[in-house]
Amino acid sequence: MKNTANRDALLAERIACLREFMTEERFDLFVRTLSMRTRYATLLAENTYHGQNAAALIRHCEAFGVQRMHTVETLCPFEPNTAIARGTERWIDVERHASTDEALAALRGAGYRIVATTPHREDSTPETFDVAAGPFALVFGTEHSGISDEVIAGADAFLRIPMCGMVESLNVSASAAIIVYQLTQRIRRDVDPHAWQLPESERLDILYRWMLLSVKDSQRILEMKLGISPAEL
Repeated sequence: MKNTANRDALLAERIACLREFMTEERFDLFVRTLSMRTRYATLLAENTYHGQNAAALIRHCEAFGVQRMHTVETLCPFEPNTAIARGTERWIDVERHASTDEALAALRGAGYRIVATTPHREDSTPETFDVAAGPFALVFGTEHSGISDEVIAGADAFLRIPMCGMVESLNVSASAAIIVYQLTQRIRRDVDPHAWQLPESERLDILYRWMLLSVKDSQRILEMKLGISPAEL
């Protein structure tokens, strides 16, 4: 606890230093955005092939307040199209895994339920899924074949978007937008804020990282004003 308190105090000092070089509007935007960020829900992108879809998943996370997403890249790299991501990848943490099994084990170890998104299973919908039962990871499969057999075997729940037309499913980008929007809205409405909001120490850490990215010559400023070397950042 003492180490955490000391670290938070150091971060607060650095944040205060960099704040002098930001507009109040920009700083307030960061603070307001972080108040809505969550790790209660996360995404796992399994072998996303198209760069535009990878970028869309990043943008959905940023837009709807999901701070971290995960990837499996055994078949193809997760490479967001920068023209579509438009810098949103700067604000989202991406954790890469060597395999689907490793990703599922890591997510389970962190307390997440594994929720496979597929139109082929009758389980729950974005309206009926129990968001209050605990943190969950939404798994989106590759564009052509969907989620893998490993995900199907390891899933705790399946989620589908009901269709009333003749089309069977939407592409991964559209599906993710609908599901992530609806579920994050329900989390903020139905789940205790202490469960879904980021802890204060985590908010400080992310705020500091964002400010390092946003303030011109941030490393030089910290070195000159606080005597902090680049290795200590």
